[in-house]
Amino acid sequence: MNGRAKPGTAYVPTRVEQLANMVTHGLWIPPSVLGIGWMLYLASTPLQSLAALVYGLALIALFSVSTIFHTISYSAKCSTLKNFFHIGDRAIIYVFIAASYTPWLALKNFDGWGTLTLWIVWIAAMLGIAYQYTFHEQFKWLETLLYVLIGVLPSVVIICMEEPRAGLYEMAIGGAVYISGVFFFKCDGVIPFAHAIWHCFVSIGACLHFIAVCVYLLGPHNEVVSAQI
Repeated sequence: MNGRAKPGTAYVPTRVEQLANMVTHGLWIPPSVLGIGWMLYLASTPLQSLAALVYGLALIALFSVSTIFHTISYSAKCSTLKNFFHIGDRAIIYVFIAASYTPWLALKNFDGWGTLTLWIVWIAAMLGIAYQYTFHEQFKWLETLLYVLIGVLPSVVIICMEEPRAGLYEMAIGGAVYISGVFFFKCDGVIPFAHAIWHCFVSIGACLHFIAVCVYLLGPHNEVVSAQI
């Protein structure tokens, strides 16, 4: 690995680290494409289909933008395009966080709080993207704090969902995996392959949440839940 990045600058991975970054997210692009097809197949109502589409597209975008950025970085060419996708790589995380909450907030019953929370999550994600494009790499601690806040605070509402509460355990475990991975997200230059390890945590968390969405939110057996919204 290389040394820690200076304040206001991005860490420069070694060639082998960059290759690991490419592979650890690139491998998940085909499964995520198949995943959106499977979710749409399972969906039995228009609202389920819309929620599945939002989540599935965000899942594909997360892995695709990340892989494109790391591929361009590995090639060491097109610095302008590299910077664009670097910002996009960070910005798409906000979209993915909001999209991950969307099926739950749209398809579960929260006694009226679901729609409001959904709007708040997406507005916060848009503000996060605006921040990223304005202050990219300038305040890294604030960037990480925003990710954690947007990712954790809506879970307070999720915990208060009305019956049936099935899926909470899987969602909580997936969220814990994401949060645990943040440690490695901040350890570039301290732990070899830290960013690739972070990618692995993201992939595991995404798998857990994907399974939970398919089992507990989609399909005819979940139509009663959807109808309550």
